[in-house]
Amino acid sequence: MSSSEVENMIIIGGGPAGYTAALYAARAELNPFVFEGFQWGGQLQNTTDVENYPGFPEGIMGPEMMTKFREQAARFGTRFESDDVDRVELGDGGIHKVFLGDEEYRAKAVVLAMGAEPRRLGIPGEMELMGRGVSTCGVCDGAFFKGRKTMVIGGGDSAMEDAVFVSKFATDLELVHRREEFRASQIMQDRAEATPNINILTPYAPEEFIAGEDGALATVRLRRSDNGEIKDVAVDGAFVAIGHIPRSEVVAGQVDTDDEGYVVTDPASTRTNLKGVFAVGDLVDHTYRQAVTAAGSGCQGALDAEWYLRDTEF
Repeated sequence: MSSSEVENMIIIGGGPAGYTAALYAARAELNPFVFEGFQWGGQLQNTTDVENYPGFPEGIMGPEMMTKFREQAARFGTRFESDDVDRVELGDGGIHKVFLGDEEYRAKAVVLAMGAEPRRLGIPGEMELMGRGVSTCGVCDGAFFKGRKTMVIGGGDSAMEDAVFVSKFATDLELVHRREEFRASQIMQDRAEATPNINILTPYAPEEFIAGEDGALATVRLRRSDNGEIKDVAVDGAFVAIGHIPRSEVVAGQVDTDDEGYVVTDPASTRTNLKGVFAVGDLVDHTYRQAVTAAGSGCQGALDAEWYLRDTEF
């Protein structure tokens, strides 16, 4: 693309939020250009069965769902670049710039949809068994472990929420934290402690996820934090709930972010502090982080950007 050409809208990110924003923008004949990233599709590309997205009564595989999202946006004229943005120059109104290496792309409006990624433990077996007993989303995957033994790892509100939710399906649940004290709010801790089939196991840190003969998770190896004692716990599922990292580094210092790195938007809006720049999906969402909420947010971002373009002279 020549630097003299100016897009109506550039969308950075290719998960449910980015693709939904592209679909709405394309149907509004804004001809959006999506930088979907090298690993397009967001977190759902690493997900197996998705059973909680409306419209798929039999469930659908995460990568297949993202392919359908992408194809629907493409049907109405969305263009894609399967590469990661290197840097941006965002103004307060006017024309914004997005760079792939030295190649410059310009746009009147930018929708940020880079998402967030779960924090990882970084221990053996974690990535190898992801989707085969190891998960980072209790709300997404808890129902798959009905009548089975499970574990939730973490000490914050997210861990407590996952533990209480998954315990509705599991026969037994071990809530593991490396310290004696939890970071969770007292009310969330009280709920977990009051749940009969949740056993709190502290101070232990996971050392390894170990597969069984069928290749799925069978054991979590723990190490006691104070004396180094090793404890092997047999489980069918383990949920890593130690927080998320918003992928806001490319816009840090240009749009407002909070202490955790999530992009800040105006109340009941996707507008950032910069005119013509909007943020959607898990990049702004501390709480829900579901495909359906991300998609809804992407719709809002596209509409906000469309209205901005309608009302702004360039």
